[in-house]
Amino acid sequence: MNRIAFAAALFCTAAPLAAATHRVAPGEGGAERLQEALILAAPGDTIELGEGRFTLTDGLSLDVDGVTVRGAGMDRTVLDFTGQQGAGEGLLVTSDNVTLRDFAVENPKGDGIKSKGADNIVYSGIRVEWTGGPKETNGAYGIYPVESTGVLVVNSKVSGASDAGIYVGQSRDITVQDNIVTFNVAGIEIENSRNALVASNIASRNTGGLLVFDLPGLPVMGGGNVILRENLVKDNDTPNFAPKGNIVASVRRGTGVLVMANDGVLVEGNAFENNPTAHVMVVAYLQPFDDPRYNPYARNVIVGENAFGRGGDDPQLEGKEMLLAAFGGALPPVLWDGIAEGDTGLRIARGVSGWTLGLTKPGQSLAEAKPGPLTLTPVASWTFPEVGAPAALEARLK
Repeated sequence: MNRIAFAAALFCTAAPLAAATHRVAPGEGGAERLQEALILAAPGDTIELGEGRFTLTDGLSLDVDGVTVRGAGMDRTVLDFTGQQGAGEGLLVTSDNVTLRDFAVENPKGDGIKSKGADNIVYSGIRVEWTGGPKETNGAYGIYPVESTGVLVVNSKVSGASDAGIYVGQSRDITVQDNIVTFNVAGIEIENSRNALVASNIASRNTGGLLVFDLPGLPVMGGGNVILRENLVKDNDTPNFAPKGNIVASVRRGTGVLVMANDGVLVEGNAFENNPTAHVMVVAYLQPFDDPRYNPYARNVIVGENAFGRGGDDPQLEGKEMLLAAFGGALPPVLWDGIAEGDTGLRIARGVSGWTLGLTKPGQSLAEAKPGPLTLTPVASWTFPEVGAPAALEARLK
C-alpha cells in the first residue's frame, strides 16, 4: 500500500478530529503535496495554498465535504497547468459545502475548475486564464458548476474560455456577482438552470456578454427565473473562436445579452455600450430536436429600464445591409426574432425601444424578416420571484 492510500485508510478508521489547516507551499514536490492534502482532508478542514506558482502536469480532484481551499490571492497563488497531460479540467470538485477562494488557475487543457453535483459551492476571488489569449484550443469553461443546488460565484475573473468564462448549468439557487469576464466566447452563461441572479458583473471583449439558454436533451430541463441586473456589458467584439459544432459557435460577435428558449428572464438596470450586433437579443431555439420535454420558445422575458449606449451598428447577421437600412443605420437596443408561443414572448418597460424581426416560425431566413416596432403593450410594472444563492453561502466569506 502506498503512502497516500495508507494515510487515507488510517483517516477512515480514526475517530473524528477537530478541523485542521493543511499548509501547502509551491516548489519542488508541491503538486504531489497539494493532491495529497486534497485526498487526506477531513470535513471542515482548510487547505491553505502558499504564495507562488504550483507547476502541475495532471488535474486535481476533491471529493470531501466541507473543505475550504484558500490561496494568498488570485495574483499571488497560481496553479499552472501549462504542461498538463491529457485534456481534463484543472480541478474537479464532487463534494458538497466546498469553498474555493483566492487563487488562480492558468492554461488548463480542459475546463478550469469544474464542480459536479456539488451543492452549496462557493467560488470567491478565483482567476482562470488562458494566457495566450482567445484560441479554439483553449479549454471550454473557466468556472463550471453543474448539477448543483446552491451556487455562489463572486469577485472572480475569467479570460480566454472557448465556450463560457463562467458557466452554471442544470442547477438552481444561483448568484453570480461582482465578476469580470473578458475575451471569452460567452462571458457568463446560465443554462437549464432556475432561480439565478447575475448582478454587478463586467462583461467586456467577449463574443457575447451574458447568455441565458435552455437546451434540449439534458438531464435537467426547464430553466427560468433568471435576473440580469446592474451589469456592465460593453465592447463585446471578439470574433467567435468556439470549436465548430459547439452551441455557442453560433453566437454573433457583438452580442450583449442573448436569451434563448428560457421561461422568465428579467433584464433591468444594466449598462450597455458598443455591442456591435445588438445589446439585447431574444430568440427561439431553431435547431431540430426530439426531446418531448423541451419548449424552444422564449417566454415571459421582460426588458426593463437599462442604459443603452451605442450599439447595433456593425451586426454580424445575415442580410446585414438590408437590416441596417431598415433600422436607419443601427439595430435597436432590444431585438426579438418574433417567434413566440402565443403572447408569452417578450415584454418591455415603457420607454424601451424594442423591435421585432417579424419572423413567425423556426427555420426562416433573416432575408424573410419584416422588421418593425414591437406592438406588444409595454408593461408598467412587474413582480419577479426571489432568486439567488442561499445567504449562508455568503456568510462563509466573512
